[in-house]
Amino acid sequence: MDMRYTPEQADLKRRAAEYARLLMRYEDQSEQAGGPLPQELVTELTRAAMDAGVYAINMPAEWGGAGLSLLDQVIVEEEFGKVTNCLWDIPWRPANVLAYGDERQREKYLLPVIRAERFDAFAVTEPGAGSDPSAGTSTATRTDGGWLLNGEKWFVTCGDIADFLLVQADAGPDKLPTLFFVDKAAPGVRMTRLPQFMHSAVNGHPEFTFTDVFVADEDVLGGVGNGYELTKEWFTDERLMIAARTVGAAERALQLARDWAVEREQFGAPIASYQLIQGMLADCAVDIAVNRAYTHQVAWEADQPGTDRKTLHAKASTAKLAASEAAGRVADRCLQIFGGRGYDRTYPVERMYRELRVDRIWEGTSEIQRLIIANELIKRGTRALDLPTH
Repeated sequence: MDMRYTPEQADLKRRAAEYARLLMRYEDQSEQAGGPLPQELVTELTRAAMDAGVYAINMPAEWGGAGLSLLDQVIVEEEFGKVTNCLWDIPWRPANVLAYGDERQREKYLLPVIRAERFDAFAVTEPGAGSDPSAGTSTATRTDGGWLLNGEKWFVTCGDIADFLLVQADAGPDKLPTLFFVDKAAPGVRMTRLPQFMHSAVNGHPEFTFTDVFVADEDVLGGVGNGYELTKEWFTDERLMIAARTVGAAERALQLARDWAVEREQFGAPIASYQLIQGMLADCAVDIAVNRAYTHQVAWEADQPGTDRKTLHAKASTAKLAASEAAGRVADRCLQIFGGRGYDRTYPVERMYRELRVDRIWEGTSEIQRLIIANELIKRGTRALDLPTH
């Protein structure tokens, strides 16, 4: 395995970093507004992402996406992670499972998303079903020509700007987990609350109720009963991208803290000359280096033919767990290095401290990642999580 970037990957990283710096210009504006940016500005930044080739990076080029491998996507998302206020949501990344739609579904749902004409959101979590998705109570009951959907979903990331939702519900008397395309404007769909969270994100995480929402048979994704498998595949990719973004955030936090420590003088010397500060900087560098390497490795393995999906699921959980926990430690140390200024919302390190906290919760808590990893070890032994596949 050659970890050196190809010339194409180096150029991709340069373009992603340049675009990330563009987004950084609007961090303060987003923070002051509590998250959202004016729609005309979002449209402008969306066009810039398309021009830079960093929009819909997980979709095939023949459909209008960037057509990047998972390793290439990690390279991009690492740069995006350096941006606060979740502004990395603007260069949209459609749910990967949309690619499993049939031709009609692709034309109706996916291609408009790739063209930035529509937006999707994934609706899985419920008030009583977070870490345990099998505890969900949303149901789909058979009716003429389709299904009647009833239930409630929470924490629907970007559901406030989405045009349609991918809703997981138990279908029929056998309660078969299934994904349904649901138009947000359909009768019976109601966005009930837009909670205010610790981070000031450009897009929200609203709650929805569904009351006798009609969904045609043709709007079932991947067939009845395949919901868990599709959702698991979505989680695998999302967890890997969270690992990449948290590594990127930690990199920026360390760069800022290092520069501050070199310039800031106390007791007649730069604080970087004091060993307690040096120790924090060194620990940050180690946390970043190890997790960056592992996240890249898992993405590279995922791109290789014949990679076992169950093993990949556990390795993505390993990457997400390790990188998100490490990034939290890095942000905490870097805020401490900044002292009182690190507690000021106009400083990026303060926003990172708040924003990185959710990465240990969403797309599966750290505790759930540990269970996934342990389950893989118990079932298949330590070799299941070895380094490169052979």
